[in-house]
Amino acid sequence: MSEFLRNWLTVAVIGGVGVLLASVFLGLGSLVRPSRDTPQKGMNYESGVDPQGDMWSQANIRYYVFALMFVLFDVEAVFIFPWAARLESYGMFGLVEMAIFIAILALGLFYAWRKRLLRWI
Repeated sequence: MSEFLRNWLTVAVIGGVGVLLASVFLGLGSLVRPSRDTPQKGMNYESGVDPQGDMWSQANIRYYVFALMFVLFDVEAVFIFPWAARLESYGMFGLVEMAIFIAILALGLFYAWRKRLLRWI
């Protein structure tokens, strides 16, 4: 057997063991867990608030804005950490590029602040 096929056979065996373990653990979980259906398990809720009556009320848009802002600044962190680790090799060009990137994000934050989107109440 060639080295190429041996490497792919190793990957296939490890992948098969992973799928088998996941299947076994999910099967064990379905056998062990309690499965009593109650009306409360089927009840809808929005942001942890129980519905009142038959009407469904939509959550406040601020929750979605906060989530979007979190994702935005989380992605910023994903870009800044590798840049900071290699700052010496990028030199002045890398510093200017990151300053522009942070300035654009700061403008977005300033815009959200001015529109009062960051107020919780």
